[in-house]
Amino acid sequence: MAISVSLQCLGLIMLAAVLLQTVAVAVSFMYFNKVLNTMQENFSRSSVSCLINAKLESEVEDSPAEDRKSDPCWQVTQQLHRHIEKKIADRFQREISTAMRNKLTGVLPILVRGVPLPKVAAHVTGVALSTKDPAAESSWNSRGYFGERILSWEGQRGLSFLQNMELKGGELLVPKAGLYYIYAQTYFRLPSMGETEEDGSEDEGAELVQYIYKKMSSYTGPILLMKSSRSVCWPRGQEPGLFSLHQAGTAFLQPADRLFVTVSNASTTEMDGRASYFGAFLVG
Repeated sequence: MAISVSLQCLGLIMLAAVLLQTVAVAVSFMYFNKVLNTMQENFSRSSVSCLINAKLESEVEDSPAEDRKSDPCWQVTQQLHRHIEKKIADRFQREISTAMRNKLTGVLPILVRGVPLPKVAAHVTGVALSTKDPAAESSWNSRGYFGERILSWEGQRGLSFLQNMELKGGELLVPKAGLYYIYAQTYFRLPSMGETEEDGSEDEGAELVQYIYKKMSSYTGPILLMKSSRSVCWPRGQEPGLFSLHQAGTAFLQPADRLFVTVSNASTTEMDGRASYFGAFLVG
């Protein structure tokens, strides 16, 4: 009987100890949770207070460097300033990148919006020569094409460029099969009637024609891709007449195909790099 009473007392003591421990843990948790919430609230209030009551930059600079670094408000404002500066710099970089990309894509008449610059492209510009190249005056009877070929193209300097394409003998060499956008413009400077009368010419009009040809390794003669023409009258008076012909279109080209331009009046062509040019780029 005495043994059973002792066991009951021992059990009650153990249960009481467990209850006390549980209550102590609960009270401790509630206390630390309240302290943590209080610290977070105080930190938030102090951060907002730092932003609202922020000192002027001149006042901050006048204080010693060690005092500034140890000041919690200074640390909060510095972190906020760095975050704002980073966001502004990232946005500025994106806007600059977009503007530069639009400038570059505006150099060429891209057909499909949203695509980058083509990997295969060329834009060559006219070069003024002091003496006329005899090879630029071949007739279509002997060469298999109409007009006089333009050989004086520039592919490296000024506004011209070559991107994975070659310029040889006034011809653009196609490196890759695909659909190409091809364009050309020639600028003509016709002398006045007074100049033509001194030369003994009695013509009152002229037919200006521009051709774009391609040469294929598997075919003997050049193939005419495009033609543009304009009938003009010789200018009267002392000022010369200025005219231009422009044409553009698409054609499927094979590797090793060559593109070149001919005109009907090569002697009156003004080979200025901004007025006479020729190019092509891969679009698909």
